[in-house]
Amino acid sequence: MNRYLPRSKATFLAIAVLTVILGVLATYYLPVRFFYDAQTIINDYDNEKGFVGSYPVTMSFYEYTGLGSLPFPLVAFIQLIMLLWVIYKIGIPEHFASLNLRNILVYTMILMLAFYISMPSKEFLTFLFIGLIVGIFQKKRFSVTTTISMVFLLLIAFGLWFRLYYAILPVLTLMIFYASRIKIKQQVLAGLVTGFVVMIFISLSYGFLKGEFLSESTREALNAERLGKLATNSVINSPVKPDTWYGESFSILYGFISVNIPVNGLRHILKPQILLFIAWQLLFTLYLFWLFKNALKSKRKNSLEIWIFSLVFSYFILQGVFEPDLGSAVKHKIGILPLLYYILYYDDFRKNIPV
Repeated sequence: MNRYLPRSKATFLAIAVLTVILGVLATYYLPVRFFYDAQTIINDYDNEKGFVGSYPVTMSFYEYTGLGSLPFPLVAFIQLIMLLWVIYKIGIPEHFASLNLRNILVYTMILMLAFYISMPSKEFLTFLFIGLIVGIFQKKRFSVTTTISMVFLLLIAFGLWFRLYYAILPVLTLMIFYASRIKIKQQVLAGLVTGFVVMIFISLSYGFLKGEFLSESTREALNAERLGKLATNSVINSPVKPDTWYGESFSILYGFISVNIPVNGLRHILKPQILLFIAWQLLFTLYLFWLFKNALKSKRKNSLEIWIFSLVFSYFILQGVFEPDLGSAVKHKIGILPLLYYILYYDDFRKNIPV
């Protein structure tokens, strides 16, 4: 194989084939709870099908394309081929075959497609949308300002059409971007703290208008409904009730830590699958922090990349508000895999950037 293919592409092909095999066989080894969402999507129990909102749109998509009537192994084959093609078109880094931390993190994320998007899923549509966003970043046909403006408009439109919280991303991204450019020693921390403050302000404003803060009306409310069910073994519940301004502020920070730096998840010491996620997530988040810090050393040259890092960390902050459990957090990260893949390899996709 290596006579005809570079080692990097041969490695990607091997991982892609393994991912497709695992996805096609997923119905035979994954727990039933992995397919709850898929069953809801194809059966449309409450006649929700429509053209606005994540569930209605996804239900309509699978009905009108015919994918919803196919056996899950065939759905897995079709979807995974499409998603892997999106990644391939973004590009295969020259050193993709090397065994290092960055590559291992990416290998595992690609393999996770088999577990989370090998069945009818809202993340399939999200993945394709994020692939479009990355395509806009890569083309570089416009100035950085024009490119970011286009991406922000698409995020707002996607939020209003599919997942509302995507419409918040441009605001957080703007704040993190400009705060991280302040000439202080801890620029990444400054960006994150600013993002948290803005997110808390948005949530408190929402609570003032609606009577419930964001994490209280989404994550906490959902987990209250699911209390005691099998799928809640990695549930994220703030130890401080989020019905006051300080409770909600703590809840957002607690959610971010639980989802992205999940040291509090070590209480699941007897559940190896959760411990494996914790180790992966810690390494992934810390590595992204390090990359972001390095990109900030050359702000003018890396302007677009800093915007993308700001967007990624904005998404992570939002996850701290909305994610009900660790499993959902991983699934939604896999939904934005094209963006994570692109920013992890930004030095390969744009040469002569210090990493």
